[in-house]
Amino acid sequence: MESKELFKKTINHKEPMRVVTDFGATAVTGIHVLSIEKLRDYYGLGRKPVRVTEPFQMLGEVDWELLDILDIDVVGAWGRNNMFGFNNHAPYKEFKTPWGQVVSVPSNFNTTKDLNGDILMYPEGDLSVPPSARMPESGYFFDAIIRQEPIVEEELDPNNNLEEFGLISDADLQHWEKEAGRAAGTGKAVVAALGGTALGDIALVPGMQLKRSKGIRDVAEWYMSTVMRPDYIMKVFEQQVEIAIENLKKIYEVVGNKIDVVFICGTDFGTQDSTFCAPEQFDKMWLPYYKKVNDWIHTNTQWKTFKHSCGAVESFMSHFIAAGFDIINPVQINAAGMDPKHLKDTYGKDIVFWGGGVDTQKILPFGSPEQVREQVLRTCEIFAKDGGFVFNSVHNIQANVPIENIMAMFNAIKEFNGKKYKNEKE
Repeated sequence: MESKELFKKTINHKEPMRVVTDFGATAVTGIHVLSIEKLRDYYGLGRKPVRVTEPFQMLGEVDWELLDILDIDVVGAWGRNNMFGFNNHAPYKEFKTPWGQVVSVPSNFNTTKDLNGDILMYPEGDLSVPPSARMPESGYFFDAIIRQEPIVEEELDPNNNLEEFGLISDADLQHWEKEAGRAAGTGKAVVAALGGTALGDIALVPGMQLKRSKGIRDVAEWYMSTVMRPDYIMKVFEQQVEIAIENLKKIYEVVGNKIDVVFICGTDFGTQDSTFCAPEQFDKMWLPYYKKVNDWIHTNTQWKTFKHSCGAVESFMSHFIAAGFDIINPVQINAAGMDPKHLKDTYGKDIVFWGGGVDTQKILPFGSPEQVREQVLRTCEIFAKDGGFVFNSVHNIQANVPIENIMAMFNAIKEFNGKKYKNEKE
């Protein structure tokens, strides 16, 4: 059974003949470039500069050699520009990272070093303006530089938080037509984060692609504003929804159903132990806007909708479902209340769990290979029953995860498939 067919079964809550797997299709289900290089070395694929697919987190391309070896079923259709506002595609150039790895980056990946040796990144790759992100000399990815201008309450304008959220350009439409065709031609399932549709996220990416960042741009200030300035926030959401639906209409005209899943939102509602707000506040402030976008997609396309939220969000699951989301990611099984069996038994018929395969905070980076194996076998046994599960780790695989543990994870998936679905294959 091919990847696309397997994916369609599991996404519609029917158990396929093996666990569907995603690594590398999105900015929240990826693998750091250093771990990609380790994987290529492990399989003897030869050294080459790994292409950076998402420069903020320094995620790498899972190329065709690895896709085949690792039985990965999902690929990403990537936007024309990245979080820093410059073209994320060819032409490429080489860049030597602070840890000594040579990677392949877009031509406008322009950086400088400060006096501490930290690497600074610039919006649109423009070195003449203040930087918008910093990679510490000993780091492996960038941190946003908050460029919050002083807030004058009476001058706050919701349009300032919509600068990155405009109507889609002809150039972007042409890109999506080509990119969706490329991804669909692989025979894999296709997930896309469509520009100008990532509802609710724009203020939490603090204007990294803007040369001058206005509005509410500090992450902490944004979260506080949901209590202090709810009317302002909802005005931003109202306009985002209008723009998002117009963009979705235009994108659908050129890509049709070549895309299987659309990434709608990456706003986190959970911490390690609790939530950022009460479910009742979610119902008032977020749910109506999410539902409007999800309803348009479900009425007019065959796409499934993808919601990302880290943390202890068990109490939000029924609310995500009510908002119309088909998929929840990353399924942070190590957070409070996020027991896999409880989640599957309670919500598994109504939402797809995309992630939750192995804990990336403790078990994958610091556990033994046997601990990794045991957890993967357990989570697969729970989540894979009756479909509705796409295997991924709990968020991205980071740089210094031991290759032995990464291989223990992939080998455990194969072990589970071999035992669980042996009779079906025969």
